[in-house]
Amino acid sequence: MSTAHLTIDRAEINRANSQHSTGPKTAEGKQRSSLNALRHGLTGQIVVMPTEDLQAYQLHLKSFTDECDPKGAIEAHLVQALADASWRLNRVAALETNLLALAVGNDPDPVNGAMSIVAALESQSKALANLSMHSQRLSRQFERSVMQLRQLQETRRAKEQKDLDSLIDIMEMCESEGETYHPSADGFVFSKQQINAAIRARNRERQAEEAHEYRLESAAA
Repeated sequence: MSTAHLTIDRAEINRANSQHSTGPKTAEGKQRSSLNALRHGLTGQIVVMPTEDLQAYQLHLKSFTDECDPKGAIEAHLVQALADASWRLNRVAALETNLLALAVGNDPDPVNGAMSIVAALESQSKALANLSMHSQRLSRQFERSVMQLRQLQETRRAKEQKDLDSLIDIMEMCESEGETYHPSADGFVFSKQQINAAIRARNRERQAEEAHEYRLESAAA
C-alpha cells in the first residue's frame, strides 16, 4: 500500500470520527460554534472538519506528496504534517474572514461598513488575537517540518548517490572481467531505471571530461 493511500485513509478516518460530534445542529449554531474557542479545528487531532470538503483536502495533500516525493514512513509523516499545518493555516484565514463578516453584516453603505469593520476589530479583538496565536504556532510547525524533511531527504539522496556510484563501479569491474553481476546479491535495491539513469550520467561526465581534456590539448598544441 502506498504512503499516499495511507495518508488519505487517515484523513477519511478523521472525518468519519468527526461525524460523531453532538454539537450544534442549526446553521446559525454551527457558524457560532466554528468560531468558538477554535480548539478542535486548529489544535485537535481531527484534520478535516465536518463542514469541510474531504476531496479538497485529498487534493491538497496530493499536491504536497507530488512535490515532496517522500520515501519511507518518516518522510511521509513529515509531508503529512506539512499538508495538515498548511490546511489549518488556510482555515485560520477563513475563520478571520467569517469572524469579521458576521460582525459587519450586509449593510451596503460603505461608511457604515467601514465603521462596522472598526467596531468588529475592537469587539472581536480577543478572538482575532487567538487566531493570530494559532497562525504563528502553525507557521512555526510548518517551518520546522520543512527543515526536517529537507535534511532527511538530503541525507537519503546523498546515501543513494554513494550507493549508486559503488554499484556502477562493481558492474563495470564485473563487465570488464566477463562476469554477470546481480545487484540484489549485495543488497542493492535500485530499479533498472535508476541504474540506467546513473550509468548515462556517468557516461556524460566522462564524455565531458574527455572533451575538456581534448580542448586543453588542442590549445597547447
